[in-house]
Amino acid sequence: MQEYIEFFKAHTLLSLAWVGLFVMLVVSVIKSSFSKIKNVTHQELTIMVNRQDAKVVDVRSNDDFRKGHIVGAVNVTLADIKNNQVSALEKFKGSPIILVCNAGMTSSQAAQLLSKQGFENLYNLKGGMGEWQAANMPVSKSKR
Repeated sequence: MQEYIEFFKAHTLLSLAWVGLFVMLVVSVIKSSFSKIKNVTHQELTIMVNRQDAKVVDVRSNDDFRKGHIVGAVNVTLADIKNNQVSALEKFKGSPIILVCNAGMTSSQAAQLLSKQGFENLYNLKGGMGEWQAANMPVSKSKR
């Protein structure tokens, strides 16, 4: 135990950085466990679309959406969600909505915003389109 105390005294800044990272990790785990938005894998997304008639909402830019998106997905950009222009989603307010972006970070932010706007049953695709395509899942391309 004495060796640890000596290490902490000799490397105060490094020790504080490690303690800070540990606290951030614990807070992140606790926050995600109490969040209304749950992460789903590409397998769970497929099951939810087939069994629960979940709607997939792609929050990427229009150009990225045209290059390739999940079959049946609706494109509503993050900017539209921030500006509360989600009229295309109003009819799906009660059904499960799965949000998708490139890596899963932007869609998580969009899910938080939609939750504040009264949407329920929100899910985030873990890994986003990158993981979807890496798993060789079907992608549809828009011609417009």
